[in-house]
Amino acid sequence: MPVNELSQTPNASRLHIALFGRRNSGKSSLVNALCGQQVALVSDFAGTTTDPVYKPVELYPLGPCVLIDTAGFDDEGELGRLRVEKSRQVLERTDLALLVLTAGQQDLSQEEQWLELLRAHKKPVVVAVNKSDLCGEVPAHIKGYAHALVSARTGEGVTLLKEKLIEAAPKDCELPSITGHLVGEGDHVLLIAPQDIQAPKGRLILPQVQTIRDLLDLRACVSVATTDKLAQALSLYREPPALIITDSQAFGEVYPLCPKGTRLTSFSVLMARYKGDIGEYMWGAAALDTLCENDKVLILEACSHEPLDGDIGRVKIPAALRKRVGQGLSIEVRRGADIPQDLTPYALVVHCGGCMFNRAHVLSRIAKCKEQGVPITNYGILLAKLGGILDKVVY
Repeated sequence: MPVNELSQTPNASRLHIALFGRRNSGKSSLVNALCGQQVALVSDFAGTTTDPVYKPVELYPLGPCVLIDTAGFDDEGELGRLRVEKSRQVLERTDLALLVLTAGQQDLSQEEQWLELLRAHKKPVVVAVNKSDLCGEVPAHIKGYAHALVSARTGEGVTLLKEKLIEAAPKDCELPSITGHLVGEGDHVLLIAPQDIQAPKGRLILPQVQTIRDLLDLRACVSVATTDKLAQALSLYREPPALIITDSQAFGEVYPLCPKGTRLTSFSVLMARYKGDIGEYMWGAAALDTLCENDKVLILEACSHEPLDGDIGRVKIPAALRKRVGQGLSIEVRRGADIPQDLTPYALVVHCGGCMFNRAHVLSRIAKCKEQGVPITNYGILLAKLGGILDKVVY
């Protein structure tokens, strides 16, 4: 991987700003104006943008962001309906919405529907009244919203629009520390990071990298070992480490060797708190106690990698669940953004750590489960529960 890619903030840790509006309202032009460069395809032909386009950028002083350019919500026909549905799905990962309309526009019926939709999803919104070089009129209905009169073509008003975005950005969108609630300056932390077939060649997996960086920022003393070197690594400590963070799959090997007084957790358990709702995940894990062989379980993977031998989501967790509940347990695996709209057929949903999703996306999935009365937990918490050590794991 090139050095410049390694130094970039992962998209999952960036503020996601999604642009919604009609075809030819100037969404793509506005993306270019905000970025100060040509990053989105622009034409006078209505419907140039089809699938959502994700562009990582740095917007001072918001910092690292992802701008999401969506298809026009007035798209027509069966293909257009599918494009609009894709735009609706973007709401799940949106931290801040930017609704784009045309200055002087009279018919705002569709914009009002989307404003209502954004309110229902509790998304902060800024309205960009575009094409001010052609008409300087702000529609009366919009004046009650945070808005800016802009021209994506000339750049007029773009600075004001950025200021409005800064004001509207959710204050809790910045992710907390992964380990700051468990670790202080000078604490010794041992990371157990098995490099199996699922680990990318020559690199650590993203949660391991993010956790190491977080610990270094906290001025902790960090050491890393593979599972087979755990005993040797522990022997090097004058005093036992304050915390051991392991891959969840290694709980069975690590827990028996964990020194008295040393706290234990896993990367996935930490991600459950960092990206999701730890309370909801813990409540969901209790569903394992009543799970029956004729029940159905849904496993959700944020990654879209090809299945591998020994894959945790497709092989190890299903095997562990069937060993606990019975071989007849029905298990379905979905990956990437693919998730059923109706979750009620499932007795339990098990989500991965979600390192490839931003927090808004993970929380939207948890909310969907909660609304439909379906318990949800994550890989690490489930594995700790299956191993009988959930009450011994810190989070």
